[in-house]
Amino acid sequence: MNQQPGTDAANRIRIVLVEDDARFRAAFAAAIEASGDLILQAQAASLREGMALLASPPADVLLVDLGLPDGSGVDLIKATRSAWPVCDIMVSSVFGDEAHVLRSIEAGAVGYLLKDSEPVSIVDQIRSLRAGGSPISPLIARQVLSRLRPAAGPVDTILSARENEVLVYITKGFSYDDIVRLLQVSRPTVLTYVRRIYAKLQVNSKTEAVYEARKLGLTRD
Repeated sequence: MNQQPGTDAANRIRIVLVEDDARFRAAFAAAIEASGDLILQAQAASLREGMALLASPPADVLLVDLGLPDGSGVDLIKATRSAWPVCDIMVSSVFGDEAHVLRSIEAGAVGYLLKDSEPVSIVDQIRSLRAGGSPISPLIARQVLSRLRPAAGPVDTILSARENEVLVYITKGFSYDDIVRLLQVSRPTVLTYVRRIYAKLQVNSKTEAVYEARKLGLTRD
């Protein structure tokens, strides 16, 4: 490998790449080869192969795709956080939706790049990661910031009393038909409340609604 002056192999940033796209792996390996201060310690093309690598000495950085052929990269992120606690984990994925981003961050990722990033750019982002940064693609950063933005009004005024009542039942696992019976209203009325809850909390599913409600303190467990 090419080596920059004063950068011996022992001081290079050790990278493990888990990615099923052979062309991406080849391009990334070439970028690492040309970097001088990074070294590709190992690479894998599946979740199973990636898990097996955790029995080896820890790397400095794990770069992982989420859409692996035999499972989710999120599972590898969790396992890596446990097996290699000092390893920095960064996602490189085509998935830019909020659910994948949040699951990855909650699992232990500290960087998230979309696949439109060039391998040479990713090398620069890895340096930033090791320097204490959290590289995130601009579109992903926008989503995260939007999620963290405070509500326009006080938390307890986001939902009406009836909407909050419906949300409490949802968080407790009641079905819509259960809520119809409990509130003694029609099913269309309950669905209207649910649509309003989703719109006000800016979510698209029961799971997201429960997560957001608990985060904002709108319900009590």
